[in-house]
Amino acid sequence: MNVYYSIDEITKDKNTILTVGTFDGVHLGHRKIINEMIYQSVENNCRNLILTFDPHPQIVLSKNDRIKILTTLEQKLEYLKYLSVQNVLVIKFTKDFSQIDFKTFVEEYLVNKIGVHTVVVGSDHHFGKNREGNPEVLTELGKNFGFNVIQVEPLIFHGHKISSTRIRKALAEGNVKFANEMLGKKYELRGKVVRGNQRGTQIGFPTANIELNNKDQLIPARGVYFVEVDVAEKNFYGMMNIGFRPTFNNTTEIMMEVHIFFFNGDIYDYPITIRFVDRLRDEKKFSSVDELKNQLMLDKQECFKKINSLTVFK
Repeated sequence: MNVYYSIDEITKDKNTILTVGTFDGVHLGHRKIINEMIYQSVENNCRNLILTFDPHPQIVLSKNDRIKILTTLEQKLEYLKYLSVQNVLVIKFTKDFSQIDFKTFVEEYLVNKIGVHTVVVGSDHHFGKNREGNPEVLTELGKNFGFNVIQVEPLIFHGHKISSTRIRKALAEGNVKFANEMLGKKYELRGKVVRGNQRGTQIGFPTANIELNNKDQLIPARGVYFVEVDVAEKNFYGMMNIGFRPTFNNTTEIMMEVHIFFFNGDIYDYPITIRFVDRLRDEKKFSSVDELKNQLMLDKQECFKKINSLTVFK
């Protein structure tokens, strides 16, 4: 897959099927659009190209509530490559860029710089300054500039369309299984292992403390989770706590720490990937360390039951 970080790196080719969007999460709804783009490129013997943005536009434009993203740029590009996308153009999103009106964007970027045969968009897609562009006006521009527009209907799941906003809400509520179903994959965080205060080791449950690569990425709701872990070039299962560690009452910041099953080694500063499989319970304060240890043993047993069920049904 070719990745471009400047419009000037692109060779103009009128035989281009493209789509435009942030594609945060690269969820099943996004994939419906991307699959249509790829299908059209094969049918028309054209190259395909995704034009996307980084950072997320709402991070740049939001004044108060800063949006939390589902995928870093690194993750997004990996997912797009997996989907057999040929070309990705990453536009640096700035406040100045946000002031470009939709007609200028289409004419200068899509028509004059990239070249376009067909634009594939979701039926609810909006673009340009103040999001004034939509599939209807894009279709009219297509008539003027000589390109086709294909609208893709939203993917409906449990009575509502799949969207990045809906997935963020599910994760913020701790409903990782529901989020995973809409994503079409397990929600994933990437970071590095940092030093903690060794509390886990002292009670027989050593944990790796995680520092995210991108602090704008969404952390699921506080609680204990059954997770998959990639670290030191190996794959493991584990259980992860997200929260303030109320039993020890020693932090005011959200902590992420994972107990990795059947692993014992020094992995400080190692890159680590966490994929969320299921939520076990809320975080709670225990009256004693022994009570906490007993609960952790029960959590671990519950994880092993889930591992066994996963193994049986593979």
